[in-house]
Amino acid sequence: MADFTPNTMTKSAVRNLTAPLADVTAFDNIVAGVITNNPFGCVSYNAAGVNHDPVERGRQSYTARIVYQSELAKTVGVITIQASTIAAYTAIANSIVANAEFATAMGGGAYRDLDSEKFSASLKCHDPNGELYYVDFTRNRVRLSSYTDDLIQSKVETWADTVAALA
Repeated sequence: MADFTPNTMTKSAVRNLTAPLADVTAFDNIVAGVITNNPFGCVSYNAAGVNHDPVERGRQSYTARIVYQSELAKTVGVITIQASTIAAYTAIANSIVANAEFATAMGGGAYRDLDSEKFSASLKCHDPNGELYYVDFTRNRVRLSSYTDDLIQSKVETWADTVAALA
């Protein structure tokens, strides 16, 4: 039986944040800032006849948690929603919190458990050296993956060091 033979050596690196990002706005400001400002010096490219921006947003996910509490502050129910955009996440979560029928059925008042909410987004980046790599953001970490050139990690680290929320 033939063995798989690796033909390249890709790397990954993770930065665990000392404190989670404050909220979805702070999270999106960082992600959108990378796309808009291109701090890694990425370049446009063409693949299979399709033009691509230097940095592109890939998959993303936003999870809200709505907790229902009785008058005695006892948790009587929880609704968790997951959406693929911030707009949907916000609209759905706000709608659930405002829904009096849900509150009555659950037997308590609704509030957003903002500290338990989760966000993630993946950015695909094209380095001037031709490499495609990914920078994945969550509320608690930044992960760099699928790169071979150590200069890429250096560029991402240098940028992250300038963003106080990514300490």
